[in-house]
Amino acid sequence: MRFRFIRLWLIFILPLTATAQIDPVRRDLIQLGYNQPLEGQSPLAGYAYYYHNQPDFLRTNQTLRLAVAPVYLDSNLGFVHGLGPQTDFSLGVAGGGFAYGHSEISSGRYYKNQSFIGHGGEFSGNIYHLFNPDDLIPLSLVLQGGARYTVYDRYDTTANNFQLPGDGATFSLRTGLRWGGVEPTLFPALAMEISGWYEGLFRVNSGDYGFAGDRRLETDAHQFWAVAALSYTLPESQQNFFARLTAGTAVHADRLSAFRLGGILPMAAEYPLTLPGYYYQEFSARQFALFNASYLLPIAPAQRWNLNFSVGTAYIDYLPGTGQPGNSVTGVGGGILYRAPSDRFHCLLNYGYGINARRDSGHGASSIGLLLQIDLGKTLSHDDDFQTTQPGRWRGWEWLMGR
Repeated sequence: MRFRFIRLWLIFILPLTATAQIDPVRRDLIQLGYNQPLEGQSPLAGYAYYYHNQPDFLRTNQTLRLAVAPVYLDSNLGFVHGLGPQTDFSLGVAGGGFAYGHSEISSGRYYKNQSFIGHGGEFSGNIYHLFNPDDLIPLSLVLQGGARYTVYDRYDTTANNFQLPGDGATFSLRTGLRWGGVEPTLFPALAMEISGWYEGLFRVNSGDYGFAGDRRLETDAHQFWAVAALSYTLPESQQNFFARLTAGTAVHADRLSAFRLGGILPMAAEYPLTLPGYYYQEFSARQFALFNASYLLPIAPAQRWNLNFSVGTAYIDYLPGTGQPGNSVTGVGGGILYRAPSDRFHCLLNYGYGINARRDSGHGASSIGLLLQIDLGKTLSHDDDFQTTQPGRWRGWEWLMGR
């Protein structure tokens, strides 16, 4: 255990990367997040990564994007105007451990004997077309295709008679229209977005797995979702209001392609499906509608100390075999945020209460969380965000910390 803690901190400072839409702004960010339930037992939920974006890499029209997370490396090289005056493209290579596994949660209970690890590597090609270069709010078409190979393995707690999914290749296609965008920071001062997306997964090796084949990995799975978001900061008081509505549906959804909702880890995904007070990814959904809102209130001179209030409410059509009684779930939260005088350090300690959470002790559950952002350079507003909807890139924590 002691050796794994040492290895954990060594990996945190090693280089690693993540992909997103080509970003013309130089960025050097360190992001950390952690959720801890106060009732029940859940998978370890947290992230820690270094995000680096470097325009003019080697040539003036090339941008290198890197992000560093435990035992996972994701890199992307973008070519600005590579396919025309308003069309960029990029190539991405990613790989590492623990990124494609599954944690089985149903009715508020974490089933260790049905959870497993997934390692893999992937390659992607991405095209971004800007329709309105002269407008203040950009309208972009995103087209992404990729291929990955996944190898599944057991935890020490995985049941011996639980058959793992077959190893194999998965091809993916993702496309969407995005008007506006939200930059990859904890509290964007000003942002708006309306977007619609499709993502399809096509597996070479599908089939039954689990206990005597009681669940299935589908040959193809399809997700459709839409997002409307707005963030605004009052100029004088610096009060910040943020709201986001996300809704999605899936065709041929299985446990590895369903939407996952729960927890508060806002920098874990491009569109985090957060619900205060619940386990991270507690709910698996075929269809859902989720509303999130937060309010940031400065309470000290120069806005160094702030109160944060948040709410999340969702209607969920659960994936069969994973749900709980009642389709509506709501969570509320609050916390205190500290901003360093340089405004390059943000630390938020928060509390969440899941009103409809199911636990052995009854209804309702609490959790605490810590979010930390260190901006090593100047951060400007831009329509950039992280790529995949359900990344789970930090699952290496479970192995690193001996869980």
